[in-house]
Amino acid sequence: MPAGRKVIITCAVTGAAHTPSMSPYLPITPEQITEEAIGAAEAGAAIVHFHARNPEDGRPTPDPDVYAPAIDRVRRESNVIVNITTSGGPKATVEDRIAAALRFKPELASLNMGSLSPYGRQRILDKFEHWQHTWEQELFMGAPSRVYPNTEEIITRTIKEVGAGGTRFECECYDVGHLYNVAYFADMGLLTPPFIIQTVFGFSGGIGLDADNMTHMRNVADRLFGANYRWSVLAPGKHQFRLCTMGATMGSNVRVGMEDNLYLEKGKLARSNAEQVARMRDILTLLSFDIATPDEAREMLGLKGQGRGDG
Repeated sequence: MPAGRKVIITCAVTGAAHTPSMSPYLPITPEQITEEAIGAAEAGAAIVHFHARNPEDGRPTPDPDVYAPAIDRVRRESNVIVNITTSGGPKATVEDRIAAALRFKPELASLNMGSLSPYGRQRILDKFEHWQHTWEQELFMGAPSRVYPNTEEIITRTIKEVGAGGTRFECECYDVGHLYNVAYFADMGLLTPPFIIQTVFGFSGGIGLDADNMTHMRNVADRLFGANYRWSVLAPGKHQFRLCTMGATMGSNVRVGMEDNLYLEKGKLARSNAEQVARMRDILTLLSFDIATPDEAREMLGLKGQGRGDG
């Protein structure tokens, strides 16, 4: 790729996969999530991806009232692009999943493009002796029987209802078939270019972590969407920086943050999301890439802008 190409860094500050016992630095409260989001933006993230957690025990929650303090303050104090999840647990209703995005009408919302059944999550129980909350153990013990549904009906409703507020969708693709699902919804006229494609490598139940898979996903996306898509890469844990760097050299944008990885390097927990963003920024800069600002990212992704139609 040409030197000087602008790369968008997204930071996913807390997510729902990790739990409080895994790291003392995982942001839990609205105040912590706010500080992490602003810090990530100051470190170079053009987009911040939001989940919310119960401030008492860190359990993921879709409650818009819990999102509100973080979303409102970040919008007041930063020009960063707000991206709100529309995913949810196996028992979450569509109403639960889209409630925050409907209320805040963000520029971006993530949208999982197919159902998932994670494998091996219960093995995490063997890695920790002490758990702060019983819900954490229950989360991993129940993993083998869970399916995270993203049916045609769920995706259609999400696009129609959330998209009515001017929100565009970051289409999260965990496998090759999910790219074809994006093409299906494009053919139906529900998704419009430029398609924002977040390819996810190495999460259990999805496509694996290697250069061949990344090349294949990019080639399929090229064939389906031509020049009408914007590509990003994310990967979990120790694979995060390696896969993101590989993706950037192949033309992608990148995502880092504690939703995907709790560590800065081997054996060293990240003390903040900003540390991960700064590390990714430094790698990209060393490779002669430019880091996209929020306004540059808005132009690249065809977003409405923070002041247009936001709640």
